[in-house]
Amino acid sequence: MTAEPIFRRAARPPAAAPNVLAVVLDDTGFAQLGCFGSDLATPAVDRLAAGGLRYNRFHVTALCSPSRASFLTGRNHHAVGMGFLADLPLSHHGYTARIPRSAATLPRILRDHGYSTLAVGKWHLTPRYERSAAGPFTHWPLGLGFERYYGFLQGDTNHYAPNLVQDNHYLDPPATPEEGYHLTEDLIDRAIAYLDDQRHAAPGKPFFLYVGLGATHSPHHVRPEWAEPYRGRFDQGWDAWREEIFRRQSELGVVPPGTVLTPRPPYVPAWADLTADRRRMYARQQEVFAGFLSHADAQLGRLLGHLEETGRLDDTIVVLFSDNGASAEGGLDGSVNEHRFSAGARESTADNLAHYDDWGGPRTYNHYAWGWAWAGNTPFRLWKRYTWLGGTRTPLIVHWPRGIQARGAIRDQIVHVNDLFPTLLDALGIEAPAVVDGIEQQRIDGASFRACFDDAGAPAPRDTQYFEMLGSRSLIHGRWKTTTDHVSKGVLDEEELLSGSRDFDGDHWALFDLSADFAEATDMAADHPEVVAELRRLWDGEAERNHVLPLFDGLLDRIGSLIGPAWPAGDDRTFRPGASPVCDESLPLLFGGFHITADVEVPEAPDGVLLAVGDWHGGFALHVAQGRLAFTFARPCDVLEVVADRPVPPGRRLLGVAHTAGAGGCAFHLLYGDTVVGSLAFDGLLPVVLQHGGAGLRLGYDAGLPVSERYTVPGTWNGGLFSVRVRTPGFGKPDPLAEVRAALHSD
Repeated sequence: MTAEPIFRRAARPPAAAPNVLAVVLDDTGFAQLGCFGSDLATPAVDRLAAGGLRYNRFHVTALCSPSRASFLTGRNHHAVGMGFLADLPLSHHGYTARIPRSAATLPRILRDHGYSTLAVGKWHLTPRYERSAAGPFTHWPLGLGFERYYGFLQGDTNHYAPNLVQDNHYLDPPATPEEGYHLTEDLIDRAIAYLDDQRHAAPGKPFFLYVGLGATHSPHHVRPEWAEPYRGRFDQGWDAWREEIFRRQSELGVVPPGTVLTPRPPYVPAWADLTADRRRMYARQQEVFAGFLSHADAQLGRLLGHLEETGRLDDTIVVLFSDNGASAEGGLDGSVNEHRFSAGARESTADNLAHYDDWGGPRTYNHYAWGWAWAGNTPFRLWKRYTWLGGTRTPLIVHWPRGIQARGAIRDQIVHVNDLFPTLLDALGIEAPAVVDGIEQQRIDGASFRACFDDAGAPAPRDTQYFEMLGSRSLIHGRWKTTTDHVSKGVLDEEELLSGSRDFDGDHWALFDLSADFAEATDMAADHPEVVAELRRLWDGEAERNHVLPLFDGLLDRIGSLIGPAWPAGDDRTFRPGASPVCDESLPLLFGGFHITADVEVPEAPDGVLLAVGDWHGGFALHVAQGRLAFTFARPCDVLEVVADRPVPPGRRLLGVAHTAGAGGCAFHLLYGDTVVGSLAFDGLLPVVLQHGGAGLRLGYDAGLPVSERYTVPGTWNGGLFSVRVRTPGFGKPDPLAEVRAALHSD
């Protein structure tokens, strides 16, 4: 009797299956790449366009997490729970920030068909409170189908000192800013290493490589030598620069004949009306942005060059796109620290000019003025976060020498980011599975547009697509597009200056004939009210089917539905050194008062960091400098620091800081045991959430960038550190001041 073999060989892809490289740029507008009309130097991307196809009617969702979810699943963003950012998961179906198992991702499907699946860079698809070292890791890259990952989980990070993750764990950056470290270079180094590992170990096995760059999302971090070639290039201002771009777009055929350049809106100031100081600062912001983009392009050039050198580029499908239009989150003036906008802090030209010489360096978390975002989306209106074309129409390049005969051509089919999923599967000869892990898969909303790879006249894959982001709504149906004038909440300058409606019931639904109006320039709603009514009816149907409702146009109205942590941090935690950095989402909330104590052995000449979170753009540190305890808290707008009035005595000690917040005001109190050795009263509250580009809690040292100028990284503590205890009053305790006072005597 012959036994049946039980081993099943690994799946293999279809014969001659090509590789796939997906490059997702961040906050890069329709007009910011050279091949789409810009004069910014992007030679590597331009070579891709010259050897492949450019799509000038490609659409995304207007925000990063939703666009990435749509790409990786082929579904509409609300249909997979990503109606907004992963940072605010809600209990409503369309906003859970959890891609369901009924929407198996592209890497999962390709892995099941014998592909190596590799990812580097920005992820931003893991819901808040699932990003700690305890997971769960279901919605981390490895949980959603990738086999290797190196990058960052949040929406942005510091390019000089990022909050890095490898596979399922956090780690410190491999080098310092002083040693020349830059995240984009690191990501491409890692991508090349992954490709070499894969090629050496499994020659001939195809790969899917996902590269999610932090560029060109703020902070626009780049070394001075990359910005210097652009010195003086933008002194003519955004009005003239936009007109120049539009002329090039017309010459290149990126915009069709007859396209109308939409006018400058009143909330974007005319360059001619600006003061000399504002012109100087604004021009510098764009110089640094341009250098940032060119630097990112050069790194992509290294990756493409590696594929060419190893003989794999010709048989690799490269898709390159941006997740949304250019970002205006720097507001009217631009920002030296982009987190100021989320704190509701006003920007000023004076603050920005103080950092003119180091703009884009480690001391900044910079973002340009929204006039450059408006120009970067030429010829459209508005920008990221709005479903006007400035937010939803971005560059798409498809390059595949062995599969696409056309070179340098432009395709004008209306396509959406969710169409890329079925298009790639179609090109690879793989069918989307009906069942994965026993779970029936939900409807795929996208459709393949592979037919237009070699047939410029092929019809668009679908004729209807809805859009919704932060209450901004629109719908494309055939030749028509309807768009609301709703203004979202969250950016102070937008709330005050943008023209439009702040009331859902009062929103105006404009109507545009996209067959004749490429730029969404001429509102025809008054001439065709019946078309508007029909499109609004269709939008309502799409909203119901995709779980768009209820509508939210800001952040505060979501808080009541926020999905909190499964294992809350609590209000009394003890941490011990030796573990990896503790994700700050695992820390108790500190804004209402806290008491932090470090149990230490103090040497004769004490020095170093006891604990640190974040960096000088946002974070706090308890440290000893020149023999005295100090506490530094960097808010988006200022830095608060208190230093002890006496040296730390040697021996076993409890060193701490208490934050009191109540009717009597706010203050920090430094403590040697229960003795107050320094106090600082201050105005305003601490931020509810620390927003920074660095990592979480580190014990006994710091890494990346410091919180205070009183120490240099790593600032290793030269004594013994046994534990750090963090206590907060808790939400149910009405008097934080009394609680902290009591805590002073409870150690």
